[in-house]
Amino acid sequence: MRNRRPLARGLLPLAFWLLVWHGAVWYLENIQGIRTEFILPAPLTVLTTLVSLAGEGEFWLTALATLGRIFAGLLGGVAVGTVLAVLTQSFAWADWIFSPAVRVIRATPVASFILLIILWAPTGRVPAIVAALMVLPVVWGNVSRGIAQTDPLLLEAGKAYRFSRWKTVRLIYIPSVLPYFASACHTALGLAWKAGVAAEVLCVPKRAIGTQVYFSKIYLETQDLFAWTLVVIVLSFLLERGLGALLGRLEGGNTHAG
Repeated sequence: MRNRRPLARGLLPLAFWLLVWHGAVWYLENIQGIRTEFILPAPLTVLTTLVSLAGEGEFWLTALATLGRIFAGLLGGVAVGTVLAVLTQSFAWADWIFSPAVRVIRATPVASFILLIILWAPTGRVPAIVAALMVLPVVWGNVSRGIAQTDPLLLEAGKAYRFSRWKTVRLIYIPSVLPYFASACHTALGLAWKAGVAAEVLCVPKRAIGTQVYFSKIYLETQDLFAWTLVVIVLSFLLERGLGALLGRLEGGNTHAG
């Protein structure tokens, strides 16, 4: 029974919202007399379109290209955000120089970044750069908080036992920061994914989910628009679950090592 509960909790909401979707289509067509193929295709129509798209090799190349861009941006943003957090927490000059810049990035709308970066960078790199910029402030803020909230008693104990700098980092700072880092990565993945696809919609690179969304809208292929949006949702869910499992193992391994 316990093994069935997670499955039921995942399938029942899905079934409910599919029924709502189907009911909305039925109401518009049979009660309002509105043709829905251009505004709200039926779930079965979207599923059929998705299966048809998935049968083409170009579909998988497009999905992989988008995944590659977004992962590159995610990894870059996580790396730079972590380094800046360590610097701003360790040195006053770094905090004075970098903290205002990171806060400006955090406050700037993603659409503004996309439009500016389109002017400065090659089209294929815009989604990765935008994703990195959205990720950077989240990682910087969480890792900075984790460093600042490291238990001072543990640091005093490290000094008493004459820990080296590396041993202090490995045994005290990393276990303290890791939950903040994991939380930042969970949030950052969603931001990177949404910002990256939005950037693809605006800059229209070759082989991109965002490009397919854009053309589906331009040519009024609403069933394709829904199908590609469903791809975005499914990939986002799978990536979130995969990242959660990876970070869970990392936290468990670190706890065991400590």
